Amino acid sequence: MHSPFVFRFITDVLNDDRQYYAYSIIEPLRTALQANTKIIEVPDFGAGSRSKLSQQRVIRDIARSSLKPKKFSQLLFRMVTYFQPASILELGTSLGITTAYLASANNLIPVTSMEGAPAVAEQALQVVTKAGISNVTIITGNFDDTLPIWLKQQAQIDFAFIDGNHRFEPTMRYYQWLKEKAHDQTILIFDDIHWSAEMEQAWAAIQADPAVTLTIDLFFIGIVFFRPEQQQKEHFCIRF
Repeated sequence: MHSPFVFRFITDVLNDDRQYYAYSIIEPLRTALQANTKIIEVPDFGAGSRSKLSQQRVIRDIARSSLKPKKFSQLLFRMVTYFQPASILELGTSLGITTAYLASANNLIPVTSMEGAPAVAEQALQVVTKAGISNVTIITGNFDDTLPIWLKQQAQIDFAFIDGNHRFEPTMRYYQWLKEKAHDQTILIFDDIHWSAEMEQAWAAIQADPAVTLTIDLFFIGIVFFRPEQQQKEHFCIRF
Protein backbone atom coordinates (compact mmCIF):
# COMPACT_ATOMS: atom_id res chain seq x y z
CA MET A 1 0.00 0.00 0.00
CA HIS A 2 1.84 3.11 -1.26
CA SER A 3 -0.83 5.73 -0.60
CA PRO A 4 -1.31 6.99 2.99
CA PHE A 5 -4.62 8.48 1.83
CA VAL A 6 -5.91 5.08 0.68
CA PHE A 7 -4.53 3.37 3.80
CA ARG A 8 -6.50 5.79 6.00
CA PHE A 9 -9.59 5.29 3.85
CA ILE A 10 -9.36 1.52 4.30
CA THR A 11 -8.69 1.77 8.03
CA ASP A 12 -11.12 4.54 8.96
CA VAL A 13 -13.94 4.00 6.46
CA LEU A 14 -13.98 0.56 4.85
CA ASN A 15 -13.06 -1.26 8.05
CA ASP A 16 -15.20 0.86 10.38
CA ASP A 17 -17.56 -1.73 11.87
CA ARG A 18 -19.30 0.56 14.35
CA GLN A 19 -23.10 0.31 14.32
CA TYR A 20 -24.19 3.91 13.81
CA TYR A 21 -27.58 5.00 15.12
CA ALA A 22 -28.88 5.73 11.61
CA TYR A 23 -28.48 2.07 10.67
CA SER A 24 -31.17 1.01 13.15
CA ILE A 25 -33.55 3.61 11.75
CA ILE A 26 -33.07 2.92 8.04
CA GLU A 27 -32.81 -0.88 7.89
CA PRO A 28 -36.38 -1.47 9.18
CA LEU A 29 -37.55 0.80 6.34
CA ARG A 30 -35.70 -1.44 3.87
CA THR A 31 -37.40 -4.49 5.40
CA ALA A 32 -40.80 -2.83 5.03
CA LEU A 33 -40.15 -2.07 1.35
CA GLN A 34 -39.15 -5.68 0.74
CA ALA A 35 -42.57 -6.75 2.05
CA ASN A 36 -44.62 -4.02 0.34
CA THR A 37 -47.07 -5.48 -2.21
CA LYS A 38 -48.31 -2.15 -3.59
CA ILE A 39 -48.19 -1.88 -7.41
CA ILE A 40 -46.86 1.31 -9.00
CA GLU A 41 -46.22 2.57 -12.54
CA VAL A 42 -42.55 2.64 -13.56
CA PRO A 43 -41.38 4.03 -16.94
CA ASP A 44 -38.38 2.36 -18.58
CA PHE A 45 -35.57 4.89 -19.13
CA GLY A 46 -32.83 2.36 -19.88
CA ALA A 47 -30.66 -0.50 -18.70
CA GLY A 48 -29.86 -1.02 -15.08
CA SER A 49 -32.16 -3.30 -13.16
CA ARG A 50 -31.21 -6.93 -12.80
CA SER A 51 -34.82 -7.95 -13.37
CA LYS A 52 -36.96 -7.21 -16.41
CA LEU A 53 -38.62 -3.81 -16.26
CA SER A 54 -42.35 -3.46 -16.88
CA GLN A 55 -44.83 -0.60 -16.70
CA GLN A 56 -46.45 -1.94 -13.52
CA ARG A 57 -44.21 -3.21 -10.75
CA VAL A 58 -44.61 -4.37 -7.18
CA ILE A 59 -42.63 -2.30 -4.68
CA ARG A 60 -41.11 -5.35 -3.02
CA ASP A 61 -39.78 -6.51 -6.42
CA ILE A 62 -38.17 -3.11 -7.02
CA ALA A 63 -36.67 -3.29 -3.53
CA ARG A 64 -35.21 -6.73 -4.14
CA SER A 65 -33.71 -5.89 -7.54
CA SER A 66 -32.69 -2.25 -7.19
CA LEU A 67 -31.75 -1.39 -3.60
CA LYS A 68 -28.06 -1.34 -2.78
CA PRO A 69 -27.08 -4.00 -0.21
CA LYS A 70 -26.79 -2.87 3.39
CA LYS A 71 -22.99 -3.13 3.27
CA PHE A 72 -22.67 -0.59 0.45
CA SER A 73 -25.44 1.72 1.64
CA GLN A 74 -23.74 1.98 5.02
CA LEU A 75 -20.37 2.53 3.33
CA LEU A 76 -21.84 5.60 1.61
CA PHE A 77 -22.98 6.85 5.04
CA ARG A 78 -19.44 6.41 6.41
CA MET A 79 -17.88 8.12 3.39
CA VAL A 80 -20.04 11.19 3.93
CA THR A 81 -19.21 11.10 7.65
CA TYR A 82 -15.49 10.88 6.86
CA PHE A 83 -15.14 13.34 3.97
CA GLN A 84 -17.87 15.83 5.02
CA PRO A 85 -18.68 17.18 1.54
CA ALA A 86 -20.53 20.49 1.35
CA SER A 87 -23.25 18.97 -0.83
CA ILE A 88 -24.30 15.57 -2.20
CA LEU A 89 -25.84 14.49 -5.51
CA GLU A 90 -27.43 11.10 -6.12
CA LEU A 91 -28.39 9.96 -9.62
CA GLY A 92 -30.94 7.20 -9.12
CA THR A 93 -33.00 7.63 -5.96
CA SER A 94 -34.80 4.30 -6.34
CA LEU A 95 -36.82 3.72 -3.16
CA GLY A 96 -34.72 6.08 -1.06
CA ILE A 97 -32.64 3.77 1.12
CA THR A 98 -29.23 5.02 -0.10
CA THR A 99 -30.68 8.53 -0.12
CA ALA A 100 -31.53 8.14 3.56
CA TYR A 101 -28.05 6.88 4.37
CA LEU A 102 -26.37 9.73 2.47
CA ALA A 103 -28.54 12.33 4.19
CA SER A 104 -28.35 10.83 7.69
CA ALA A 105 -24.58 11.18 7.88
CA ASN A 106 -24.94 14.93 8.43
CA ASN A 107 -28.32 16.66 8.43
CA LEU A 108 -26.67 19.99 7.55
CA ILE A 109 -25.44 18.70 4.18
CA PRO A 110 -28.02 19.24 1.40
CA VAL A 111 -28.72 16.10 -0.64
CA THR A 112 -30.20 16.31 -4.14
CA SER A 113 -31.44 12.99 -5.50
CA MET A 114 -32.73 12.42 -9.04
CA GLU A 115 -35.20 9.69 -10.00
CA GLY A 116 -36.74 8.90 -13.36
CA ALA A 117 -40.01 7.43 -12.13
CA PRO A 118 -42.37 9.77 -10.23
CA ALA A 119 -44.13 6.91 -8.42
CA VAL A 120 -40.79 5.54 -7.23
CA ALA A 121 -39.71 9.01 -6.12
CA GLU A 122 -42.94 9.29 -4.13
CA GLN A 123 -42.10 6.09 -2.25
CA ALA A 124 -38.56 7.37 -1.64
CA LEU A 125 -39.92 10.59 -0.18
CA GLN A 126 -42.02 8.55 2.23
CA VAL A 127 -38.89 6.63 3.28
CA VAL A 128 -36.81 9.73 4.03
CA THR A 129 -39.77 11.30 5.85
CA LYS A 130 -40.24 8.21 8.03
CA ALA A 131 -36.51 8.34 8.80
CA GLY A 132 -36.94 11.89 10.10
CA ILE A 133 -34.76 13.36 7.34
CA SER A 134 -35.32 16.93 6.13
CA ASN A 135 -32.19 17.70 4.07
CA VAL A 136 -33.23 15.84 0.88
CA THR A 137 -34.64 17.26 -2.36
CA ILE A 138 -35.87 14.72 -4.93
CA ILE A 139 -36.06 15.76 -8.59
CA THR A 140 -38.03 13.57 -11.00
CA GLY A 141 -37.54 13.10 -14.74
CA ASN A 142 -35.05 11.76 -17.24
CA PHE A 143 -31.48 12.54 -16.14
CA ASP A 144 -30.68 13.86 -19.62
CA ASP A 145 -33.24 16.59 -18.97
CA THR A 146 -32.97 17.20 -15.24
CA LEU A 147 -29.20 16.97 -14.66
CA PRO A 148 -28.03 19.73 -17.06
CA ILE A 149 -30.63 22.15 -15.71
CA TRP A 150 -29.64 21.43 -12.12
CA LEU A 151 -25.90 21.61 -12.83
CA LYS A 152 -26.25 25.11 -14.30
CA GLN A 153 -27.39 26.25 -10.87
CA GLN A 154 -24.42 24.68 -9.03
CA ALA A 155 -21.02 26.24 -8.44
CA GLN A 156 -19.37 22.85 -7.95
CA ILE A 157 -19.92 19.15 -7.32
CA ASP A 158 -18.50 17.82 -4.05
CA PHE A 159 -19.79 14.25 -3.76
CA ALA A 160 -21.89 12.31 -6.27
CA PHE A 161 -23.25 8.76 -6.33
CA ILE A 162 -24.17 7.69 -9.87
CA ASP A 163 -26.60 4.77 -9.96
CA GLY A 164 -28.64 5.43 -13.06
CA ASN A 165 -28.39 4.40 -16.68
CA HIS A 166 -26.01 1.43 -16.79
CA ARG A 167 -24.79 1.92 -20.34
CA PHE A 168 -21.53 3.31 -21.71
CA GLU A 169 -22.66 6.44 -23.51
CA PRO A 170 -25.01 7.84 -20.83
CA THR A 171 -22.53 7.01 -18.06
CA MET A 172 -19.74 8.86 -19.86
CA ARG A 173 -22.05 11.77 -20.61
CA TYR A 174 -22.99 12.14 -16.94
CA TYR A 175 -19.33 11.80 -15.97
CA GLN A 176 -18.28 14.60 -18.33
CA TRP A 177 -21.06 16.87 -17.09
CA LEU A 178 -20.12 16.25 -13.46
CA LYS A 179 -16.40 16.63 -14.15
CA GLU A 180 -17.01 20.15 -15.49
CA LYS A 181 -18.12 21.12 -11.97
CA ALA A 182 -15.54 19.01 -10.12
CA HIS A 183 -12.76 20.42 -7.94
CA ASP A 184 -9.65 18.95 -6.35
CA GLN A 185 -11.54 17.22 -3.53
CA THR A 186 -14.58 16.05 -5.52
CA ILE A 187 -15.55 12.40 -5.07
CA LEU A 188 -17.56 10.52 -7.71
CA ILE A 189 -18.91 7.04 -6.97
CA PHE A 190 -20.14 4.85 -9.80
CA ASP A 191 -22.43 1.91 -9.11
CA ASP A 192 -22.21 -1.51 -10.80
CA ILE A 193 -18.95 -0.83 -12.66
CA HIS A 194 -18.66 -4.52 -13.60
CA TRP A 195 -22.38 -5.06 -14.27
CA SER A 196 -21.97 -5.29 -18.06
CA ALA A 197 -19.41 -4.93 -20.83
CA GLU A 198 -20.56 -1.34 -21.36
CA MET A 199 -20.07 -0.48 -17.70
CA GLU A 200 -16.62 -2.12 -17.76
CA GLN A 201 -15.81 0.06 -20.78
CA ALA A 202 -17.06 3.19 -19.05
CA TRP A 203 -15.09 2.45 -15.89
CA ALA A 204 -11.90 1.90 -17.91
CA ALA A 205 -12.42 5.19 -19.76
CA ILE A 206 -12.94 7.08 -16.50
CA GLN A 207 -9.81 5.53 -14.99
CA ALA A 208 -7.81 6.57 -18.07
CA ASP A 209 -8.92 10.21 -17.89
CA PRO A 210 -5.82 12.35 -17.14
CA ALA A 211 -7.88 14.42 -14.69
CA VAL A 212 -8.39 11.34 -12.51
CA THR A 213 -5.50 10.72 -10.12
CA LEU A 214 -6.87 7.86 -8.01
CA THR A 215 -9.56 5.21 -8.33
CA ILE A 216 -10.69 2.53 -5.91
CA ASP A 217 -12.50 -0.52 -7.28
CA LEU A 218 -14.65 -2.31 -4.70
CA PHE A 219 -16.08 -4.51 -7.49
CA PHE A 220 -19.69 -3.38 -7.12
CA ILE A 221 -18.79 0.30 -6.94
CA GLY A 222 -15.92 2.42 -8.22
CA ILE A 223 -14.68 5.55 -6.44
CA VAL A 224 -13.03 8.39 -8.38
CA PHE A 225 -10.74 11.09 -6.96
CA PHE A 226 -9.15 14.13 -8.64
CA ARG A 227 -6.65 14.92 -5.85
CA PRO A 228 -3.71 16.92 -7.33
CA GLU A 229 -1.47 15.94 -4.40
CA GLN A 230 -1.68 12.41 -5.82
CA GLN A 231 1.15 13.07 -8.27
CA GLN A 232 1.28 9.53 -9.66
CA LYS A 233 -1.99 8.04 -10.94
CA GLU A 234 -2.97 4.93 -8.96
CA HIS A 235 -5.75 2.36 -9.21
CA PHE A 236 -6.61 0.08 -6.30
CA CYS A 237 -8.80 -3.03 -6.34
CA ILE A 238 -9.87 -3.80 -2.77
CA ARG A 239 -11.85 -6.77 -1.51
CA PHE A 240 -14.76 -5.41 0.50
